[in-house]
Amino acid sequence: MKGNPLVSIVSAGLSKFGKHEGMFAREIFTFAAKEAFERCPKLDPKNDIKAMFIGHMGESYEHQGHTGAAVADWAGLLNISATRTEAACASSGVALRSGIFAVLSGLADVVMVGGVEKMTHRNTEEVTEYLAMASDYPFEQWHGITFPGLYALMAKAHMHKYGTTESQMARVAVKNHYHGSLNPKAHMQKEITIEKVLSSIPIATPLKLYDCSLISDGASCVILAKPEIAAKLTDNPVHIIGSGQASDTIGLYERRSLTSLLSSKLASRTAYDMAGINSKDIDLAEVHDCFTFAELMAYEDLNFCEIGKGGKMVENGETKLGGRLPVNTSGGLKAKGHPVGATGTAQAYEMYLQLTGQAERRQVNDAKIGLTHNVGGSGSTATIHVYRSD
Repeated sequence: MKGNPLVSIVSAGLSKFGKHEGMFAREIFTFAAKEAFERCPKLDPKNDIKAMFIGHMGESYEHQGHTGAAVADWAGLLNISATRTEAACASSGVALRSGIFAVLSGLADVVMVGGVEKMTHRNTEEVTEYLAMASDYPFEQWHGITFPGLYALMAKAHMHKYGTTESQMARVAVKNHYHGSLNPKAHMQKEITIEKVLSSIPIATPLKLYDCSLISDGASCVILAKPEIAAKLTDNPVHIIGSGQASDTIGLYERRSLTSLLSSKLASRTAYDMAGINSKDIDLAEVHDCFTFAELMAYEDLNFCEIGKGGKMVENGETKLGGRLPVNTSGGLKAKGHPVGATGTAQAYEMYLQLTGQAERRQVNDAKIGLTHNVGGSGSTATIHVYRSD
């Protein structure tokens, strides 16, 4: 069996992603927490859980900071150590690493990690402004560049260098909407066509409306435990066997390359080495498809294919359910939704379902080892986690 467990996931929970009218983020999180508690009846949350780490990107959406304490209170875990982590869209990927650190340090045997964001009550202009705060203020935000614009620059550079096409990007959207149609908790649960993607309105050329992830509300969580304690809480744990995090310049303009994310490459190498595996050992992955091009770039950065061949990989059907390496079986950010603080642990939730055989219509057969890839900003932060079934 490959990879010694760092920690074990004993349970996980996810709210429905979409529009939660009239609800605050702390209320949405209770749905994820309730599911996680119910999935692990041997767990006594109030006595067993000693710490909480919650990913939350922005105070601006609800004019509310101090998310750790607020969420712990509403989850019924008052008085424990509760900490918010922020790394833009990688906020709960960082929360997951923080939880791993807490368990490995010996300071806590059982911790809850998760994330939440409430976004849909704000209009598109406001959300765009708040998200842009994760880019460089004096040299990007101040000049009006947005994240669709930044990823469009990367997409254009990749198209120029490697011949990647808009049709190949569109296939990512079609695939992930198909996967999302199989996920009852996804924001978008309908299939689309390549023609619909290609004819959708331009957002930042070459990216169109259907190349972009959704503005969503949602929450997610997983419960981590020392492996020996996990064995007492569940018969079906999922072990985290590798964890990596890396950073890069905050501004895209300072990068050595516009066609890859160095942070993803470095974090994946750390996680692979820690797990004692390589990319060929991965059975499925959840990657950060904030835009369709971002998924193609992830294939290459994570060594799932040769550099410049990401478009061909999706074109050949390799990353669809039933393919060589299913990617974003949840629907990904593109169809499941992207409540930014919740995304990292939502990926871990999908991995928990898949590796315990509970993913129902989107189940990957004989899945043993999985990977999650969570990115903050235009690649200034990346976290990678590797999982295996018991």
